[in-house]
Amino acid sequence: MVSDSSEPIETRMSLEDYIKFLESKIKYLELERERLNNQVRYYKSEIDKLLSAPLIEAIVLNLLPDGRVVVKSSTGPNLIVNVLSSIDRSKIKPGVRVALNQRGSTIVEILPMTEDPYVRSMEVIERPNVTFEDIGGLKEQIRELKEVIELPLKHPELFEEIGIEPPKGVLLYGPPGCGKTLLAKAIARESGATFISIVGSELVQKFIGEGARIVREVFALARRKAPAIIFIDEIDAIAAKRIDIGTSGEREVQRTLMQLLAELDGFKPLDKVKVIGATNRIDILDPAILRPGRFDRLIEVPLPDYRARIEIFKVHTRRMKLSNDVDIEELAKLTKGATGAEIKAICTEAGYFAIRANRRIVTREDFLKAIKKVLKKKTLRKVGAERDNTRLFQ
Repeated sequence: MVSDSSEPIETRMSLEDYIKFLESKIKYLELERERLNNQVRYYKSEIDKLLSAPLIEAIVLNLLPDGRVVVKSSTGPNLIVNVLSSIDRSKIKPGVRVALNQRGSTIVEILPMTEDPYVRSMEVIERPNVTFEDIGGLKEQIRELKEVIELPLKHPELFEEIGIEPPKGVLLYGPPGCGKTLLAKAIARESGATFISIVGSELVQKFIGEGARIVREVFALARRKAPAIIFIDEIDAIAAKRIDIGTSGEREVQRTLMQLLAELDGFKPLDKVKVIGATNRIDILDPAILRPGRFDRLIEVPLPDYRARIEIFKVHTRRMKLSNDVDIEELAKLTKGATGAEIKAICTEAGYFAIRANRRIVTREDFLKAIKKVLKKKTLRKVGAERDNTRLFQ
């Protein structure tokens, strides 16, 4: 490039500046070419994905001595397949999910383990605020629960030294409102183990095999998260006595029960997984689930006696401002036959009576009104249930 001699010398571009300009232009074009090449590679890969045949999911069943693998294909049949040389064979084990190509049915990829979001949501992430100090009148039940659940998880070496196998699970049974779920919440907080909570009715599913699959995946999740505790509330929803004749729905519930029995005492060891069941209808449970080896310890959570009612009142009134005329022992005598939940409701109602009277202190009269109100509701519920039973058998 030759500058016009008529231009002022200040505006003329020197040879060095021109070379630098060309070099920067070249760098810009090289970067632009790289960007366009990246785009070409991206669109080419997208086209390859669109044209490539889909892979088939399969589960590894067995490894053969000659290096081939027996898998169960998601399309149905069991297949004997080869493994791509780039695959790490040490990771191929029974139960692992793999991908097969359609043309040669060769294992081309090891798939990650998946967890059903429904099952995953059963894990209790935020621990309950309940501790054993918040439970009154159940000292013996707390001691047994710690021995069966907490001790084997925290100190398994004690059982190895003695030479015995720790219990696999415990069943809490007793009337409603006596503290079964409260005990489970306390052990969830204090054990430090992964806590998985299920309600028995959640295992009753619409489609055949779904309930058994959920049970299987819950126990698989617990084994991966061990040490872990599985709490099954209202277990009578799936563990009622089996009958010979029933509807298709009842047969599906029985399949779910059989899967639960197999998980509790089958070929797969539970290791550091403990199971807690809770029910208020132990009379209708299937004998198979009550035998040792499944629920090794049956712990009754009965109606609180006089001393237990005193302790429960102390637990629920420890944050309340009480007047000097409130006698906990008198309240315990007046609430004979009340459950722990009803005693808690009495303390709450007494507080409401004080609030309505614009007071910040709860008096004896407030408690007497609360006892009359709560126990009257209990009597009405009992009478209503008796009437329903009478109509049922007429």
